Amino acid sequence: MKKSFLGLAVASALVFVSQAVQAEDMYRGAWYVVPGATYMNTDNDLEADNGGGGFLSIGKELSEHWDIQGRLGYNRADEDTHIAGAGGHYKQTALGLDALYMFSRDKFRPFLLAGIGAARNNVDYSNVGLTDKSNTSWMANVGLGAQYLFNDKFGIQADVRQQWSRADARNAARTVDADGTISNTLVNLGGIFRFGAPAPVVEEPAPAPEPVAVAEPAPEPAPAPAPAPVCKPQSEVVTVSAEKLFGFDKANLREEGRRVLEETAAKIKANPEISAVIVTGHTDRIGTDAYNQKLSERRAKQVADYLIAQGVDSSIITTEGKGKSEPVVQCEGKKVTKSLISCLQPNRRVEIRAEGTKQVGCQ
Repeated sequence: MKKSFLGLAVASALVFVSQAVQAEDMYRGAWYVVPGATYMNTDNDLEADNGGGGFLSIGKELSEHWDIQGRLGYNRADEDTHIAGAGGHYKQTALGLDALYMFSRDKFRPFLLAGIGAARNNVDYSNVGLTDKSNTSWMANVGLGAQYLFNDKFGIQADVRQQWSRADARNAARTVDADGTISNTLVNLGGIFRFGAPAPVVEEPAPAPEPVAVAEPAPEPAPAPAPAPVCKPQSEVVTVSAEKLFGFDKANLREEGRRVLEETAAKIKANPEISAVIVTGHTDRIGTDAYNQKLSERRAKQVADYLIAQGVDSSIITTEGKGKSEPVVQCEGKKVTKSLISCLQPNRRVEIRAEGTKQVGCQ
């Protein structure tokens, strides 16, 4: 059985270079189509040359890690009859349903795939003395590949897969037994066209509030004999726009965001009374609950890690993600538009709460 080692090597290399591609979350639960071309390495039993053809897939992003694709493919190769002046063709039409496990939802998305379906294998000859054969049977395939998105609407997909089906083809001039299961290797390359997914809107970030210094409480005058005052823990909250720190729908710190966090870290280190720092990430309601929860957790951890890198004691820092559960504004509408994204901007934020051991109103 012939193998397409070159195709397998290329696909494997694509998976490993994913670590070098900058992360940018682009999951939207979108529908998409993938038209493309196929190179086919045929089973030895077919006595056929390598060939090719085309395919059309319709896909859906189901979750953070799963896609599903329905696929129709047609491939053709020249058949070797071993008879002078007599030629032929091997043709295959396949219809299947593939499940893709996505390792990433960034621009570069390596995946594994497995699927089942039906295939019609046909061998026909130009010589009237040779009998044409065709058979429709089950079909199964497994493979690996990758997608790369140029933007929110367009990208490419490449994969290599091993495909099994049953054929009924015999060459009358020579024993060519393709009556049983055959295995073809397919190398595919196509374009991705996504639908139903809004393009990210690059907004002018709202100015972040300047970090407020945690001031020492003014000394209390000598109290007259009276019951002890009610004491409250000293607390200061700095709220920073997510776009200021990360940019829209991202979890990588921007240069502007680093400067804000450096000033905040300096204030925290300068106040020895601060005993706890709680970093909380928040998102808006656009997207799934699971996606927003993970994004808020990643953003909170990025901020905490940067504060620690600036010298804040890691033992006093904790992080949490609230997802979309604690909005500060409410906006009308469900369809994702530029105006809705702008209205929900205050909800996309990170809060840094510094709590001190000293208490307001207590000596």
